[in-house]
Formats: sequence, structure tokens, C-alpha cells
Amino acid sequence: MADFLKETPAGQFLRLIGCRSANLLYPEEKPGFEPAAAGLPIVCERAPSPAESDLEKTLSKLSATVRASEKCETSPNPDNEAIIVSWTEHDPGNPRNWSQAKKTWTLVVVNLYTFCVYCTASIITPTAEAIQQRYHISILVASMGLSLYVVGYGLGPMFLSPISEIPRVGRNPPYLYSFVAFLVVSIALAFVDNFPAIIVLRWLQGLFGSPALASGAASIEDIYDIYSAPYGYVWWIAAMYCGPAVGPLMAGYAAPRDWRWPLYEVIIMSGVILFLLPFLPETYPGAILLNRAKRLRKATGDDRYRAQSELHPIPFKTVLWEALVRPLEITMKDPAVLYAALYGGLVYATYYSFFEAFPLVYLGTYQMSLGQLGLIFLGLMTGCIVGLTCYYVYLRRWFIPRARKYHAEKGKPVEQEQWLRPGMAGVWGPPIGLLLFAWTARADVHWIAPTIGINIWAAGSFCMFQSIICYIALAYPKYVASLFAANDFVRSMMAAAFVQFSRPMYVNLGVDKGVTVIAGLSGVGVAGMYGLYYFGGFLRAKSKFTS
Repeated sequence: MADFLKETPAGQFLRLIGCRSANLLYPEEKPGFEPAAAGLPIVCERAPSPAESDLEKTLSKLSATVRASEKCETSPNPDNEAIIVSWTEHDPGNPRNWSQAKKTWTLVVVNLYTFCVYCTASIITPTAEAIQQRYHISILVASMGLSLYVVGYGLGPMFLSPISEIPRVGRNPPYLYSFVAFLVVSIALAFVDNFPAIIVLRWLQGLFGSPALASGAASIEDIYDIYSAPYGYVWWIAAMYCGPAVGPLMAGYAAPRDWRWPLYEVIIMSGVILFLLPFLPETYPGAILLNRAKRLRKATGDDRYRAQSELHPIPFKTVLWEALVRPLEITMKDPAVLYAALYGGLVYATYYSFFEAFPLVYLGTYQMSLGQLGLIFLGLMTGCIVGLTCYYVYLRRWFIPRARKYHAEKGKPVEQEQWLRPGMAGVWGPPIGLLLFAWTARADVHWIAPTIGINIWAAGSFCMFQSIICYIALAYPKYVASLFAANDFVRSMMAAAFVQFSRPMYVNLGVDKGVTVIAGLSGVGVAGMYGLYYFGGFLRAKSKFTS
């Protein structure tokens, strides 16, 4: 347990205050330590000149997981020589070599974090009418509590995710410190009695809750290889889908008694997550290797021990600028990424438009209570579970075994477009499900019919979204963290816009015609998915961003 604890913020705090039991010590800190005997790699390399430095290449090197040990030959110029601290083949410090239990714990904490943030987005929706009456505002203005939260967690990763790519910071500090701020804002939000303050606090709440919404995928990639990461993505995306669906259910039965109760529920939920985060192991290879290099310098007195990131440090402003500009550049110039961002954004925005459509249909047409409306939102969750099950079985029983066999026989992985196959089936789900919902949401048709449509939409969009995530991660590995942040930004901005204009659209056109418009846009995405499958290789060959 202590050996696991030393990798976490809690363990680092214990070490800081002087609690250094044998299990809280690293190998290089124990008496009698010898680098050669410990099996640490000793790789001599010449430090690069500024002209040789490239941000994305450096970040890519930091993310490498396996490096063979080499002997350090004597250099005629020892002053220009660095002993690079790297991984051995079975290095226990490498996150991809962790035990399955440790990886599972990491995945669970990241997914619970993600679920909490997404659940908090929608948990306020059943309170919209009460807020409208209390502060004498329109229902459209009251909906800003949802849309500005979404804007906050769309902007946040653009700034906070690059920080996690800095080796001297790593993944954990942005997770932990931003979530402390998230909890503080949540407490303030539960007790403030001023609508403008509520809106500002909701934006801050989304902003501070955002790191896991992009960096969560990077944490999964840190601990799993190419054929295991998709299993991790399955549960991460499930948390993304189920969080907004559970929020209205949690609030539906509490809001009629006191509209602040959903805000109290957020405090309780986030308190549990904040208790878990200090026990989340650091996963970023760059941070782990940098800390190892520092310990080696202290243990041996040899200042030549260096992590790759120390050979030519990159100023934070450069990292931040590249992180802000590069993903937008790729998104605008690369058709594959542009499609993924826009269609993924449309699916996500459609999801959030349901928070405006469902009350009109189920509270208005079918005369349900807020609690029953919350149960209807579980249709999104059950559809997600169906999609997850189908996709997981497909990976486990068919695709991954064949992909591993192909890799072993051919010496190279399967083409990235093969990962899109489930999406080619799933992409039909959104237009079909939306049309079924649109034209059966009538008083003379049982409520189960439009709810089945929502289940079809959720199952299909889950498989489509999962395929897109895997495709982008494999096709553009050097820019994956930046692209996840950009993808989240596009999705969130589109979702926030849909929250604001979908209700007037549904009221003026009717739910049937309004949802049909969105179904038509989803139909266009079908052609895009098939085009990406058949022409993706050609597009990647023409792109200057592919590795």
C-alpha cells in the first residue's frame, strides 16, 4: 500500500513532512543504491541546440513508453554529454507497466471525476422554473445556468490541459487544485442569492471542473497501450454520456421541495471526488522521469543525469501558445479532424438540446412530474449501456484479437480507418432515433415510443463517438492532447449555442419539425463518416500534421 501511496499527492505530502518509511522511498533513495545494479538505463546523448528543438517532437519524446537500455560510451566532450534518464523494458515506474489493479484504480478515479463534472452540468435543469419565478426572469435567461457552465468547461481545457503536459507539473496538480476550486465555487453557489452571481459562479464551476474532460483521455493513454486504451476510452465516454443523464434524475425529486437541494447534492458528490483525488497516481511519463532524474542527481552527486525535458527547456508561454494555436490550425486545415470536431459537436449539442425538448414533450405533452422527467433522461443512459456493450464485445471478441495478429504478422498496426467500422454502423443511430422521437412525441402516441428513439440515438452516437476518439488518437499521436482539448472546445461551444436557441426553435416550429431539422444535419454526418472511412488514408497522406 505504501509503495502505491508514494506515487500520489497524498504520498508526496507524507514524504514532504518527513514520513519516509521504507515503502515510501524510491530505489535511488535507499542505502547502498548503485544505478547499474538497480537496472536503470544509462543513455548518453548530446544535448540539442535551440535550432534542433521542436515543441511537438519534445512532447512526443516525453510520451514514449519503452526505451532500451544502452551502454554509455566515453565521449571526447563530456561537458556536452547528458546521461538521459529513460525507461527499461519492464520498468515498474512506467505507467504502462503498472499492475492491473493500479491501472483500474486510476481509471475509476478519472471516470468518477468526469462523471461528477458532467452530472453537475445538467443537475440544474429541473430548477430552471423555480429560478425563473424567484428572480423574475425569462426561461431563456434561466437556461444560461446550463449554457455558461458548458462554455466554462469548453474553455478550461484549452488553458489547463497544456499545463499537465509540462513535466515539472504533470497531470495531478491541475486535477487536484482545480477541483478544490470547483468545490469552493460549488459551496458559494449553493448559498448565493443573486442571479448574476449564480451565472458567474456556474461559469467558474465549469471552468474549474474541466481538466478531466480533455486530460482524462491523455491519462488513459499514459497507462494503456494502443490495443488496451480503447477499453479505457469506453468507460471514460460512458461517464461523459451518463453524467448529464443522471443529473436531472438526482435533481428531479429534490428540486420541488427546495430548488437549492440539487446544488447541495453537487457539494456532496464533489466532496467524495476530492477525497479520492489525493490518492490518484501521477501518470505523465515526462513528470515521472523528471522526478527520477532529480533523485538520481541527489543520490549520486552527478549533475549529468537529465530527463529528456531538461535538455532544452521550453518556456511555458511557448507551450501555451502552441497548445492554443496548433489544435485550431489542425482542425481548420485537416478535413478528417474538422469532420470529427463538427460532427462530434453536433451529436453533443443535440444531447444538450434534449434538456430543452424533454420538458416540452414529457412535462407538457405527457403531463409527467419532474421526478418522472428525470427517469426519462435515463433513456440516454440505457442507450449508452447498449452501445457500450455492443462496442466492448466487438473489441474484445473480434477487432482487437485480429488487430494484434495483423500487427504480429505484418510488423505494423492496422490502418487507422479500421477503427471507424463500429462508427459506420452507429452513425445511422442519431438520424433514425431523432426522427422516431420527433414524429411520435404526440399525446395520441404512448410515451415509450419517443423514448425508444432516444435510446437508439444514444446507442448509435456512443459507437460513433468512440470510433472517432480512437481514430484521432491513432492518426495524430503527436497532437492528441491538443486535439482532445480542441474537440472539447468545439463540442462545448456548439452545445452552449444549442441550449440557447433550441427552445425557441422547438416552440416556434414545434418539437416534430425542430428535431427533424437536427436529424437532417445528423444525416449529413452519415456521408461524412463513410467518406472518412474510404478516403481517410488519402487525406492523412496529404496532411502535414500526421506522423
